[in-house]
Amino acid sequence: MREVVVTGGGTGIGYAIAAAFVSLGDRVTITGRREHVLKDAAARLGAEYLPFNAASPLAVKEAAARLPQRVDVLVNNAGGNTNLDRAKSDEDLMDVAEAWWANLNANLMSAVLVTTALTPRLTQRVVTIGSIAARGTGSGSYGAAKAAIEAWTADLAAELGPRGITANVVSPGLIVETEFFRGRLTDEGVKRRVEGTRNGRAGTPSDVADTVLFLASPGARHLTGQVVHVNGGAYLGR
Repeated sequence: MREVVVTGGGTGIGYAIAAAFVSLGDRVTITGRREHVLKDAAARLGAEYLPFNAASPLAVKEAAARLPQRVDVLVNNAGGNTNLDRAKSDEDLMDVAEAWWANLNANLMSAVLVTTALTPRLTQRVVTIGSIAARGTGSGSYGAAKAAIEAWTADLAAELGPRGITANVVSPGLIVETEFFRGRLTDEGVKRRVEGTRNGRAGTPSDVADTVLFLASPGARHLTGQVVHVNGGAYLGR
């Protein structure tokens, strides 16, 4: 039985990933900032849960003592486009700086801090959730933060490789059935994004979860430092 930790595991993609590992008989711990969401999700999954802010060094240090002492698979899923929660002002430089820090903290630093804290106890796989936004499709500071994840993962793969541990990025395109767009994605927005795919549909959390399961499997033992695109061909990783 593997010990699996999924950050941001209470809803959407993270929840689907956690459910996929539970279905295989793995012991799963989900984390996130909202305790009531985690508690409900963990009860439905049959998983453990631990609430903390993955972007806070102090919170991660404290939480690490309560996470499993062996982590076979770590999935860094916590994040999202924090610009969707802010009133944008390009004229105020402090506001611009804070907007960029928010996305870097939520997406990049959360993964860096949790992975660093758990590195001594990792045994098999690290999978971090990126985004199609990293490949020049827009989203400003959010896309930049996800691009930084790809660069960091390349170094992480080199660091962990001698121990037989792989590190990869799963990069989704449009995924429906999540909280990502905060209810602001219109039918026209979905239509436009789907038209950019080659299979004519939006992605689902299970599409991402199945890819993560493969990267965590023995069959992916020689696949590391890579970005695996899950977007229906909206971006061709070649």
